[in-house]
Amino acid sequence: MHYTYEQYLALEETSQVRHEYQDGEIYAMAGGTPDHAALAARVLALLGGQLPPGCRTYTSDLRVCVPSTGLATYPDGTVVCGPSQRAPHDSLAVTNPIVLVEVTSDSTEDYDRGEKLRNYMELPSLREVLFVSHRTPVLTLHRRGDDGAWAVLTAEAGQTLELRALAGRLAVDDVYRDGLEDA
Repeated sequence: MHYTYEQYLALEETSQVRHEYQDGEIYAMAGGTPDHAALAARVLALLGGQLPPGCRTYTSDLRVCVPSTGLATYPDGTVVCGPSQRAPHDSLAVTNPIVLVEVTSDSTEDYDRGEKLRNYMELPSLREVLFVSHRTPVLTLHRRGDDGAWAVLTAEAGQTLELRALAGRLAVDDVYRDGLEDA
């Protein structure tokens, strides 16, 4: 069945479960493991302490809309600098993140690193997408250069990634300091 965005919004208003919207389809988003939640919280805490003035971190409660593709979803973490811009048809969805964070999971990793990432890259404001592995202590950063091309950087245990969009740094060991229980 094909749903309109308005039907999606009506469902989101009454549902206890979050949903993603793409191409007229509505998909229930599965709950995460304790490690998933802990990794997302840790990254947001580490980033939050380094934000320049005027920037805010948001949890997975914030809906992000990609107007050019129609995707509406809830990243594990979002950073917006300056006033948030809202989707014209969805006053609760922002369209101007500069950094998005996704903690991977067995069920969504391929989608998150593939189609979802391609949708994210359509956001003109977006500068970096950070993937936090649920399997091993590895951070993968997709960064948009000044020329618009995307580069991929990876950091493992003992290494640090620079998040240029925030003038911040994330040490892999800090993100995974408490280990992975669910892996």
